[in-house]
Parts: sequence; C-alpha cells; structure tokens
Amino acid sequence: MPYLLIIGLQVACIVHLMRRGGNPMWVTALIFLPVVSAIAYFFVEILPGLGQNRHVRTVRAKAVSALDPERELRAARDALDLADTAANRLRVADALAALGRHGEAVALYRESIRMTAGEPDVRTQGKLADALYETGQGKEALALIDAAPEPLSQSDRDRRILLRAKLLEHLGRAEEALELYADVVTRMPGEEARCRYAALLIAQGWDRKALVVLEEVEKRMKRMDRQQRAAEADMYRWATEALAGLRSKGVTA
Repeated sequence: MPYLLIIGLQVACIVHLMRRGGNPMWVTALIFLPVVSAIAYFFVEILPGLGQNRHVRTVRAKAVSALDPERELRAARDALDLADTAANRLRVADALAALGRHGEAVALYRESIRMTAGEPDVRTQGKLADALYETGQGKEALALIDAAPEPLSQSDRDRRILLRAKLLEHLGRAEEALELYADVVTRMPGEEARCRYAALLIAQGWDRKALVVLEEVEKRMKRMDRQQRAAEADMYRWATEALAGLRSKGVTA
C-alpha cells in the first residue's frame, strides 16, 4: 500500500508538471527521489498556485468565517477606532449585516451616508434599504430605493429590482412583485430570485407556473458541483422539497 501511494504521488506531480509546462528537471527528481522530491514539488510548485485559485480562496475564506465569524467585525471596529470615517462606518455596517445583525447595521449605514460628501452612494443606499427590509421596515426601504438614483451597472439594477420585488411582496403587493420577479430571474445569477418567485406563485395558487420555475432551478442545480451548490444550500433544499410537493399533487407543466 505505501508503495502504491508513492507511485500515485509521483504520477500526480508529474501530470501537474506536464500540464503547467514546468522545469523538466523535476521529472528526474520525482523518479529517483519520489518522496522527498514530491514534498518539495508541492511546496515549491503547487502550494503558491493555490493561493491564486479563486475557489481555494473562497473555501479558505469560508473556513475562516466558520471558525471565527466575528473576525471581520473586530477588524472593522479596530479600523473605525483609528479613523472615524464614512468608509470605516460602512465596513462595520457590512460586517454586522453579514452576521445577520441588521438592526445594528441600519444606524451605521445611515451615519456613513450622512458623513459622505456630495450625493449619497447608490450602493450604500441599497445596503441600507436591504437592512431596513430585514428589520421589517419595508415602507421606509421602498421609499428609499424609489427616491435613489438608478444604479449604473445592470447587475446593480437587477439587485435593486430583486429588493424592490421582495419589499412589494412584504407589503402585500403580490401582483407587482410577481411582475418584477418574472423579469429579474432571466438575468440574475444564483437562485434566490427564482425560489422567491416560485414561492410567491405557489402562495397565489399558480402551481403550474411555479413548477416550471422550480424545474429550471433543478436543472441548473444538476449542472453544479457540490461546492457551488453549498453556497445556496438552503435555497436548493427548499426548491427540492417544494418541487417534490408539487409533483406529489400531480401538478404538470
């Protein structure tokens, strides 16, 4: 078994070397000094590259967040203690919002906007509106985004549309919310918009339309790897259960 493990390690390192077009002298070392050279190859050639990989960085960031969820909040508050600026207040607010402490974030978002010279930042206004929504202050949040300037980028506009749809749904204006959901699901990445759209369709008795939306979520989910699905695990779990429920009722597209 150890012998097979060493051979497997050699092959893995050599394949990595060939794919990257590395120094061919490594091949000789890997053949004649398999264990020592494989360890050296990992630290010299593989490990530095891992830090540049987006997926590895994402996994590392999630691991740090899971082990110490308030790390960024502490760092943000330290920065604010050193310099009381709009940017540092915004950073603390973002950290609080990421921890689900939206009530505390609201005041800091307001202060950041107040301290910013000139016109308020559109994205910060959007974050404040989102925090207001999360704390049940839907009317104020809707008034805020309706009065704010239109975002410049399409992705920011779509996030604004999704938030507006959520606010309209929260305020009982289901027909208006459905119209916005139907539009934004065609462009937004991720599945939040689709799942919220499907849930509201089900609540309004549009089971067949909801089935079509959820089948699209299912199709997209099957194309993703485990790591990608984990990012929206709760959404996919709900979609799977809701889809099973519709099918058990005999609903067809």
